[in-house]
Amino acid sequence: MTPRIGFAATANGPPRCLRQAAPKPEKPESRVLSPELRREIGLTQEDLAAAMNIKQPSLSKLESQDDMQISTLQRLVRALGGELELIAHMPGGDIRIRQFAQTG
Repeated sequence: MTPRIGFAATANGPPRCLRQAAPKPEKPESRVLSPELRREIGLTQEDLAAAMNIKQPSLSKLESQDDMQISTLQRLVRALGGELELIAHMPGGDIRIRQFAQTG
């Protein structure tokens, strides 16, 4: 992150440069699915892998990826008890993307 730079006036001389770190997001977004989310729900890797009908090492690999297919993400979200919804925030308004919606 690029630090913010500001200036503060001092009584005895020229303004001095102040550096502030940019605010951090409330939750990290570097991973598609974080192990913390899985643990918050109360599932182990073994539990979630069984719900997805995959092996635990495969789930471990998925959790460490920064990118995955939408269909895989959808399976993960459903196995966690949720539903995936894709919304594109466009200048003219939000668009709900239904191309990847599955029934059942």
